[in-house]
Amino acid sequence: MPTAHGPLSGTKVLDVSTILAGPLACQILGDFGADVIKVEHPSIGDSMRGHGPVKDGTALWWKEISRNKRTVAIDLSRREGAELLLRLAADADVLVENFRPGTFERWGLTPERLHEANPGLVLARVTGFGQTGPYADRAGFGTLAEAMSGFAHLTGSPDGPPTLPAFGLADSICGIAASAAIAMALFERTRSGQGQVIDLSLLEPLMTAVGPGPMAYQQTGVIEQRHGNRSTNNSPRNTYKTSDGHWVAVSTSAQRIAERVVTMVGRPDLIDRPWFASGRTRAQHADLLDQVVGSWIAARTRAEVVDAFTAAGAAVAPIYSAKDIVEDKHIRATDMLIEVDDDDLGPIAMHNVLWRMSRTPGSIRFSGRELGADTDDILRAKLGLSAETLTELRKSDVIA
Repeated sequence: MPTAHGPLSGTKVLDVSTILAGPLACQILGDFGADVIKVEHPSIGDSMRGHGPVKDGTALWWKEISRNKRTVAIDLSRREGAELLLRLAADADVLVENFRPGTFERWGLTPERLHEANPGLVLARVTGFGQTGPYADRAGFGTLAEAMSGFAHLTGSPDGPPTLPAFGLADSICGIAASAAIAMALFERTRSGQGQVIDLSLLEPLMTAVGPGPMAYQQTGVIEQRHGNRSTNNSPRNTYKTSDGHWVAVSTSAQRIAERVVTMVGRPDLIDRPWFASGRTRAQHADLLDQVVGSWIAARTRAEVVDAFTAAGAAVAPIYSAKDIVEDKHIRATDMLIEVDDDDLGPIAMHNVLWRMSRTPGSIRFSGRELGADTDDILRAKLGLSAETLTELRKSDVIA
C-alpha cells in the first residue's frame, strides 16, 4: 500500500501514539506519501477507535485519523513485543510516541537504544508537558493544555466562566506542529545523516497560538481578560444574528474595512470621529458600533448580509454548522472535503490533505483499518518472521 507519490514518498513512519496529537501528525505524514505503520496494543488498540461519533458500531473519526496507515498489533510492554518494535525501528525514518515520560524507557526502548539500532531515526515524543520539568509526570490531555495555555482564560463572556473548546484544539495544533518538526528533522538529516529526538508538549504550541500575553504582562503588568466575541484590537468585531435566525461574524482588523462597514450600514459620519482612526480606540466604542452594525444585520437575511458585505469589499462570514460546511460551494469546489471509499461504510466525506502542492501533491489512499489488519504482512515482509513464529507470538498475546 505505500505510495510512489508525495514529497515523503519512501519515508517510513512508525505511529506508536494514541488519541489525537501524535496520530494527527502521522496522518499528515501519510497524506503526503509516507508509509505509516500504526502500532497498537493487541486487545486495547488506540482509544481513538471508540472516540467521537459512531455509525453502525464504526467510529467515524478513526476512519480519518488513521487513513493511509497500515496497522500492526503488538504488546510493547512485553519483552518480545518491544524487541519487535526495535527491529521495525531499525528500518524506519520516524517513530512517534506519546506515552508518559519514562514508559518507553521502562520497556527498554530508550532513545539511546533506538539510535543504536538506527542512528538516522527521528524520534518524536509528544506529551502533555514535555519530557522534563516539574509537570513531566502529570497526565497529559488537551483540556489541561487549553486551561494552562491562557486559552480558556481568554475565552467566554466577560461575566461568565472560562470556556473550553468543544473539540481537540490543543491536540490538533500540537499534531500539526509535530508534523512540521518531523519534516525539519528529516531535512536536517539530509545534511548530518543523523536522527534526533523531538520533545514536544501539548502546552507549548497552544501557548504560542494564544499570543503574547506573557510578554504583555511582563512588560506592562496587564492581564488580558475575557471579552466574549469582541476584541480589544478592533471594532466592530462580533457575531450578529440575521433576520432568518442565522449568525454571521464580522471583522474589521483593517481600517479601510471598518470604514466600508459603517458606510454600508448608513453611518459614514462615524469615520470622522477621532476615536474611529484606530482599531484600539474603536474597540473602546464597541457598544455603539455593535448596535449600529447589529441592527442593520438583524433586518436582513444571511444571504442578503453576505451579498452586501461582499459587494462592499467588507469582511463577513456565515457561522457554519457541519451541514453548512458540507453544502458550501467554495469548500466543494476547492476539494476541502472529498469522498473516500470505505470497506465498512461506503463513500465517506472527510477533510482533504491539509495543503495543495503543485508537483508532489498528497493523497488519501485508504481509510482507517481494522485492529491488526496488517500484522502478519508487515512482520513477514519487514522482519522475515515465519508463519510458525507468528502463531506462537499470537498464542502468547504478544501480537494480534
